[in-house]
Amino acid sequence: MSDSPDELIQIAGISYPLVGVYDVPDATPFQPVATAASCIFEHFAAWQNGDSTVIDHETAASFGCPGAGYWMCGIQSMPTEAVADYLACAEGLKASTDVMCRWLKNLPPYTVHHSAIVVAALREDQTEFLKTVTFFVNPDQLALLLTGAEYLNASPRKNPVIAQYGSGCGQLLTLFPDLDEPLAVVGATDIAMRKHLPQDTLAFTVTKPMFEQLCRLDDGSFLHRTFWRELQQARQ
Repeated sequence: MSDSPDELIQIAGISYPLVGVYDVPDATPFQPVATAASCIFEHFAAWQNGDSTVIDHETAASFGCPGAGYWMCGIQSMPTEAVADYLACAEGLKASTDVMCRWLKNLPPYTVHHSAIVVAALREDQTEFLKTVTFFVNPDQLALLLTGAEYLNASPRKNPVIAQYGSGCGQLLTLFPDLDEPLAVVGATDIAMRKHLPQDTLAFTVTKPMFEQLCRLDDGSFLHRTFWRELQQARQ
């Protein structure tokens, strides 16, 4: 068994670098920082090139969308009712402003423990502050990772994988009920941010315990068995 994702990435054929969300006291080690954008997923290419996205009280105001500041840092730049009215009435994401308001109030944002949230390619020297890891994958790779997330699960009623409506930035962090549990979120299903990703790309975001579980899939697992090999052959 290994604590490294290298074998998993190689077998899955994942080409995008893994992206971490960090809750840090100091964002300096994550230089260079990508310039502000309308949506943090406009930085998708920047993450692959070694740049990071910093979200705190100072930088959140410079983003064109208030979502990342709210969902990842709890920074509320607009009244809840105004946001709900725009998302429900202007964009039609919920049946009414009231429904959207209730949904927002029932899903609190992440509570920052240090001074900033950073989204960047994985950094071994910052593992202490790592909260989640995201794999950007195609549907076949998503199926493989979902299978890995279920590898140690014996209960059909207690599911470690969450597929839930939410903003793309919220799916990177906020939707987890407990970051200390081995859990995963199927993400990049927010139609507002998908234009910043390749068409066949989804996100699979995991907590640190789930990431460790995936890294430790051994030679006896499905990674080395018939079903995955046959799927790979069928795609060639």
